[in-house]
Amino acid sequence: MALAAGPCATYLLDMARIVLSILGVVLALYVVFGLVLPLVLGVFKILLIVAVVGVVAVAAVTMVGKLSK
Repeated sequence: MALAAGPCATYLLDMARIVLSILGVVLALYVVFGLVLPLVLGVFKILLIVAVVGVVAVAAVTMVGKLSK
């Protein structure tokens, strides 16, 4: 069954393009805010924890080194 040519078919194709564009934008927003953003924030949180542990380790070694003298 083929679509009939004419204004009705053109209207349907235009509406389909608009609806699919809107769905694409919604999917892109979901991917950015639902998947990518939490992933990036999780990586930053892990890096922050590693940095704090490093600072504490350097401070402890410095304190022990100064107290030994």
